[in-house]
Amino acid sequence: MTGLFDLAGKRAMVTGANTGLGQAIAVGLAKAGADIVAVGRSEPGETARLVANAGRSVQAVFADLSSVEPIARVMEEAGPIDILVNNAGVIRRADAIDFSEADWDAVMDTNLKVAFFLSQAAARGWIAAGRGGKIIQVASLLSFQGGVRVPSYTASKSGLAGLTKAMANEWAARGVNVNAIAPGYFVTNNTEALRADETRSRQILERIPAGRWGAPDDLAGVAVFLASAASDYMHGAIVPVDGGWLAR
Repeated sequence: MTGLFDLAGKRAMVTGANTGLGQAIAVGLAKAGADIVAVGRSEPGETARLVANAGRSVQAVFADLSSVEPIARVMEEAGPIDILVNNAGVIRRADAIDFSEADWDAVMDTNLKVAFFLSQAAARGWIAAGRGGKIIQVASLLSFQGGVRVPSYTASKSGLAGLTKAMANEWAARGVNVNAIAPGYFVTNNTEALRADETRSRQILERIPAGRWGAPDDLAGVAVFLASAASDYMHGAIVPVDGGWLAR
């Protein structure tokens, strides 16, 4: 059974792997045997150390994923990959009545547009080579709900869930698995403002059946599952990892 989750010999590209959820996913994949291609704007120092401790290698590819401009170069520098994790994302908070076009575009470009075209580039390579691959989108609880004061983030993550299904419809028969993880409320930079707000933090914790904020490491297992042969018949799934939030 353990062989189903073995990623030995695989190369996984993880965007935004330097911190938070991306780092936890990258390290989890490395512990399962994958070498990591870390795509981001800065050196993946801590991630590289943790991956090395797991006995795997890290290749850093430097890119600003706020636009599609670097995608062709990123794919060329990375070389062959077997797994793509679209984790890089941004968030902007403001009342919908006041939300700016600049904040709308910044979030939609990174969270949705770049994720689509990176997925397209990976799938093109795999299909042209006559082999499959695994794409894991990092969606959100707000792929299912509306949220408050995050209209562009909600739109981007709802769109990412829809794209996960649309791409799965077209690529499943070509051996490309496209699925998504939908994290709930996790301890990351994106939730720092919520956790600092005593009232809002209490309200969130009161609704989570698990009674705590998620830790980034809580995503590692589902990421390994979706990257491995264990999920070969899963296509277009959006898997919540939310401490039970959606169940309440």
